Amino acid sequence: MDTAEAARIVGRLEPIHSMIYFVPETAAELAEVGITRNRDQYFAQRSAPMGAVGPGVVAATFFNFNPALVARSVPGVWSLAAPADVLNARLRAADAALRRLLGDDVSSAATREAADLARKACDGAAVEDRPLYAAHADLPWPDEPHLQLWHAVTLLREHRGDAHLHALSSAGLAGIEALVTHVATGKGFTVGFAQQSRGWSPEQWSAASAALVERGLVDGDGGLTEAGAALRAEIEDHTTRMSLGPWRHLGAEGMARLAEVSRPLSKAVLPAFAIEGVFAPGSPRASKG
Repeated sequence: MDTAEAARIVGRLEPIHSMIYFVPETAAELAEVGITRNRDQYFAQRSAPMGAVGPGVVAATFFNFNPALVARSVPGVWSLAAPADVLNARLRAADAALRRLLGDDVSSAATREAADLARKACDGAAVEDRPLYAAHADLPWPDEPHLQLWHAVTLLREHRGDAHLHALSSAGLAGIEALVTHVATGKGFTVGFAQQSRGWSPEQWSAASAALVERGLVDGDGGLTEAGAALRAEIEDHTTRMSLGPWRHLGAEGMARLAEVSRPLSKAVLPAFAIEGVFAPGSPRASKG
């Protein structure tokens, strides 16, 4: 199995899922069920498949958020809306957003084929030691192809995400340190958005950065050292190696076909990420709008 190709197809597909965190349809649908604050909406929609869990479970499975920030939303959010209502609202938001972003392609043959291929890949995903993925995998499959595609990409994303946490822990990085090193790649969030959205103060960020400088992973300007870049590369490779099950199951021919038919679909959703101040200039999301 070509791990580089597996990593590339993950990058190609991922926007089809993660647009859900940026599109206005999500905020509108969750507000309809009583959840109006942005942070509450994020924690509720992503953790709802696990049920009405507490802050410890969410902090553990989300990893790079300040647990104090999580505790300001969870478990209080479940007094506003039940997990089942949140899941229904999220699916309605995905439906509306994909119909808007994909236009006529929402019901195209390419969308149907991409959904079938991505769903087949999911058949090769293991649930062992993947709590967030397993919770999402317990959800029923939607009926319509564009929602089946969204759900399949969500499963593949969380399957890889659970593996990524293992890789980060194996590298000896705490949640905030993982975030600092990812920002230091210049391919993720801006420093300001990372601090604000994940709930870390400038003082906490500076302390974590200083610890990483001490370890020789980050330089004094906030960039990765050679050792830091090598560690981030190993983390990504470790993550991919632990996430190959779906791609082995789909096979090289299926992967190539999925990459081909999903290309225009992924490109169509990229305007959802064109939000100023969120992504660093080197991020593949920053210049797409």
